[in-house]
Amino acid sequence: MAAATAALSLSSAASSSSAALLRPGWAPLRRWRTLARSTSSFPRSAASDEATVISGTKLAHQVLKEVRRDVELWISAGNQRPHLAVILVGDNSASHIYVRNKIKAAAAVGISSEIILRPKDISQEELLDMTAKLNKDSRVSGLLVQLPLPDHIDERTVCNAVVPEKDVDGFHIMNIGRLCLDQPSIIPATAAAVWEIIKRTGIQTFGKNVLVAGRSKNVGMPISMLLHTDGEHERPGGDATVTITHRYTPKEQLKIHTQLADIVIVAAGIPKLITADMVKEGAAVIDVGINHIHDPLTGKTKLVGDVDFEEVKKKAAFITPVPGGVGPMTVAMLLKNTLLVAKKLIY
Repeated sequence: MAAATAALSLSSAASSSSAALLRPGWAPLRRWRTLARSTSSFPRSAASDEATVISGTKLAHQVLKEVRRDVELWISAGNQRPHLAVILVGDNSASHIYVRNKIKAAAAVGISSEIILRPKDISQEELLDMTAKLNKDSRVSGLLVQLPLPDHIDERTVCNAVVPEKDVDGFHIMNIGRLCLDQPSIIPATAAAVWEIIKRTGIQTFGKNVLVAGRSKNVGMPISMLLHTDGEHERPGGDATVTITHRYTPKEQLKIHTQLADIVIVAAGIPKLITADMVKEGAAVIDVGINHIHDPLTGKTKLVGDVDFEEVKKKAAFITPVPGGVGPMTVAMLLKNTLLVAKKLIY
């Protein structure tokens, strides 16, 4: 740090423009000084030797309370109540549960909604026609088509059929493009949930090493974009150094990357992919995994994440559980997106 200060002093003497960098009000220097004073990891819970378990449920209640307040203000100003339309194709049980949760949460914050059910053998043309009608429906402020879709339907075509200004999922190519260019956009709800958890928990990202396990265009990629981009751009990012791994990353290479990471975000869909020996002491671990596995003790199916939760929490400083972590926040951020599109704050 002394060498860095000396280098800055020499640059300052060399030119007046460099001297401006040393002004107390220059934001990047202030942030660098804050970073230099911080440690390479996060403080563990003072109450125990285990990680602070981040309750996504509690954070979601905070977000939903804010959304409900803003919806009431929006309506009291004489505006139309936000309305969310959800197209649900087929009989995927998980999708039906997710949609019910979204509709229930929408009602709780004062957003009206509807579910449009269609059989799994619906043609792509029929689905696109339905989407086009809802795009033109002035009652509908937000529209999403629940994924996954049956194999005979091209998901990318359907996602791009939802007009960007109603695309509460943030999957339209225009919204993804704006996200990648650090411009204001509708951010995919799961990625927005991870970003919101990090910010509300006070986890530092500036200058930190982040490992994102998973490269999906709906989750891994947007999370990576949010965390690595400039915090002073039009759409502020996390100023972190981000590494992305995926299903073809050898386990030994994955372990090298995770052991270097201050923040590990896992969205791979592989139960217990991340074990305690892969995580450095004091890291923050955010588990986005959704895996339904058979529990031999109860004979029932249970929901687990991608992290060996019980073991990893003994080393991490922060960790999210599954269930009760990213999931509830994803629903909350979807409704925040619904209000955003109703108020036309992006387009």
